[in-house]
Amino acid sequence: MPRRAPLARLVLALLAAVALLVGLMGPTVGPAAAKKKVRSSADALHSLRAPVTDENFYFVMADRFENGNPANDDGGLGPDRLVSGFDPTHKGFYNGGDLAGLLQQLDYIEGLGTTSIWLTPSFKNKAVQLEDGPSAGYHGYWITDFTQIDPHLGSNDDLRALIEAAHARGMKVYFDIITNHTADVIGYEEGARTAYVSKDVEPYRTAAGVPFDDRDYAGTNSFPDLDPAVSFPYTPVLEPGETNLKVPAWLNDVTLYHNRGNTTFTGEDSYYGDFFGLDDLFTEHPTVLDGMIDIYKKWIGDFGVDGFRIDTMKHVNVEFWQKFGPEVLAYAHSVGKDEFFMFGEVFDTTKSFTSHFTTTDRMQAVLDFPFQEAARNFASRSQPADQLRSFFAGDDWYTDADSNVYQLPTFLGNHDMGRIGHFVSTDNGGASDAELMARDRLAHELMYFSRGNPVIYYGDEQGFTGSGGDQVARQTMFASQVADYLDDDLLGTDRTHAQDNFEPAHPLYQAIRRLAEVTTAHPALRDGAHQHRFADSGAGIYAFSRIDRSEQREYVVALNNSESPKPADISTYVGKRSFLRVYGDGPYRIKTSADRKLRVTVPALSAVVYESAGRIPRSKAAPAVVLSEPQPAEQSRGRMHVSAEVAGSSFYEVTFLAKVGDGAWQPVGTDDSAPYQVFHDVTPFAPGTPLQYRAVVLDNGGHTSSSQTRSTTVPLPTLTITAPADGGEVTRLADVVVQATVDPERATHVVEFQRSVSGGAWTSIGTDDSSPVYTAFDDVSALALGTVVSYRAILSEPDGTTVTSAPVTVTVAPPRPLVGTVTVAGDLQSELGCPSDWVPTCVASRLAFDETDGLWKNTFSLPAGTYAWKVTINDSWDVNYGAGGAAGGGNISLTVPAGGASVTFVWDQVSHVPSATVG
Repeated sequence: MPRRAPLARLVLALLAAVALLVGLMGPTVGPAAAKKKVRSSADALHSLRAPVTDENFYFVMADRFENGNPANDDGGLGPDRLVSGFDPTHKGFYNGGDLAGLLQQLDYIEGLGTTSIWLTPSFKNKAVQLEDGPSAGYHGYWITDFTQIDPHLGSNDDLRALIEAAHARGMKVYFDIITNHTADVIGYEEGARTAYVSKDVEPYRTAAGVPFDDRDYAGTNSFPDLDPAVSFPYTPVLEPGETNLKVPAWLNDVTLYHNRGNTTFTGEDSYYGDFFGLDDLFTEHPTVLDGMIDIYKKWIGDFGVDGFRIDTMKHVNVEFWQKFGPEVLAYAHSVGKDEFFMFGEVFDTTKSFTSHFTTTDRMQAVLDFPFQEAARNFASRSQPADQLRSFFAGDDWYTDADSNVYQLPTFLGNHDMGRIGHFVSTDNGGASDAELMARDRLAHELMYFSRGNPVIYYGDEQGFTGSGGDQVARQTMFASQVADYLDDDLLGTDRTHAQDNFEPAHPLYQAIRRLAEVTTAHPALRDGAHQHRFADSGAGIYAFSRIDRSEQREYVVALNNSESPKPADISTYVGKRSFLRVYGDGPYRIKTSADRKLRVTVPALSAVVYESAGRIPRSKAAPAVVLSEPQPAEQSRGRMHVSAEVAGSSFYEVTFLAKVGDGAWQPVGTDDSAPYQVFHDVTPFAPGTPLQYRAVVLDNGGHTSSSQTRSTTVPLPTLTITAPADGGEVTRLADVVVQATVDPERATHVVEFQRSVSGGAWTSIGTDDSSPVYTAFDDVSALALGTVVSYRAILSEPDGTTVTSAPVTVTVAPPRPLVGTVTVAGDLQSELGCPSDWVPTCVASRLAFDETDGLWKNTFSLPAGTYAWKVTINDSWDVNYGAGGAAGGGNISLTVPAGGASVTFVWDQVSHVPSATVG
């Protein structure tokens, strides 16, 4: 249906733009000629080093580390595993680890070189969710009480004791926190774990039944009154014994949740859908935002927590983070936590996307998922070394005025994706233990010697491998009784998971401790400038320098991912200078040539580090700096790519400044490694807004020079139709869903959709202002088979400017099957002639595709009884649909009356909803 103009969001956007421009107002500074001294030394800034750029994190799942107090194993809930969640023989249940165990093993953790302990969520969880396997909340992500420690792990006093003991050793303690969801407590009258219903199909409604867009209110202090019986596409309900289960009490208000069904992790439902039934919080609502801020302030103030890792950050709206991050950080500073640090989980490997959260969203850092992928490709897969050159060159996506890439925590594996030991084993089938150990060690060398804060996932230092991610990557450090874990091989040792594995003599523990010792002794290797130096085009050497701006002593790091020794001539900043080996194997002393090349030979699958015997020579004058023409970045239209060429070869820091409209010059960010560049976030400014840029270079002698000024304007966004696919087919059985995305998305956007039939005139089919996926529905039921239909989208800016997408063209065609096979799987299969129940491959219970209506269906005779069932796709449980059409959803109940009956089973491949009709 046509949508109203987003007036509230328009007003908010205009007010924000005015406020931002007012903040930028000031005396206009004219263009500066190349190599002209800048008007103010304040323009020449140092590259930012936030308080947290030199931590060594140890990431630990408390339930899987050490059992220090067996009395709390069942959490006080008794011996029934389906009540307490405790079963030390099952990988999906509590195994017995706790905070007391962590306290007892602080010597072991500290001995690794750890400076910060990061705990998985430790708040009180729903002990068991029967719908999930069943499985238990041992991992900490099914929270019911945000104010107390899960009793399986101990008490609030146990946490306080752990933090105090860690602080006494000079270590910090970080909490893994959640703002996106709670445990699965809310059900729907329409069914359990139902399929997602989009806002375009069913908008939110006020308590009076009036449709509204929640994004009009996100980031404000007001929100419409809601009624659970009226406001949502599903009717939220609570079981009688769970009406006051959650703490704080405001979490028991079912109108503070999105209530739209299960997410598919794409588009709109990535923000609004339930994660496998977990109750997705209405984070656009001010009550939720303020409530979460209050919850986490208390853990800082009362317990002295040093920082947060934030779960599922990319699934929460931007307005939430823009307030949550600054307010929590300001509170931490107010209670003396000057180094308080937050980093988010953004499970994506595209820097243009992950950097959005540290720039636009105003958060301090994100976990470096792009690094994890790059490190695996280099160390485990021996992919071309020059891929790392390209990878690190993109670090400037994170550079802005208050953050940069040096703050990011880097890692090699985790509790979701799996361990580095698993990756090197699967990537190198048949390799010897010695080779696997070398590759594992090489990955850690890259992580410790390159920029960022390295994270060790508990057990990696003992050679843990596992067979994949999630539950099979969560072994206990204490002796395990889990069969799946007992089968695992451990790298570098003959020990097994049937034994405790707190062995400081393990070669990986020793290797990681050595890396921590080297980087502690040579701080430039932790947070010095990271400058590319050399990269082979195939497997071989990648080399870079690390330089502390104060010490001005160059370190050269060279890593070899080939299976044979490799030589390289590596550029440095100083000629005829001795470099001394501080790590790895090779000559103790090497001298650079007159042309400043350091010739090294790096052994196979290993690293070497050399330190200059003296400082980089002091520059006598600042070099010239020339600014390139600013251009919208290819990967993100909302970021302006601004780069500079610096004449010279020494240590330089280049500050980029922007002037927006008539505002004052403001720093965008400072880069301390070539290529010198920033990706300025221009999303807050309207298209056509004048922009000016210039660059100021600061050399290591304190001299400065500035570039010429370059002018441009904020570009128009791009508009892309994402569905239907160009050249595809549509059927007359259901409306065609036409969708478009905008880059960059702004709150003021309105998108109209049009169609053209058989090359005829363009006619409107709908308008939408609800991002992130703009949607319209087209009825093609009256069109003949073979008709060609084109679709396009037209975006309107507030000033009347329009942007038109490229068209997509489809053909009206008969319905066709979208999958290979559909099978009814459940405890009724043995009644249908299958050898057993719950078998996804049984031919006897398959459905057939009906070309007349596009449905999968079949009719079977069943005896009287009550059955549970769902459908599986392509002979596998990998894809299955349950109640309401939810992927992996709950079982569907079927009752056949006395005497038996014929039952027709149907699966709709468009909505994914299975159904059964008796008689």
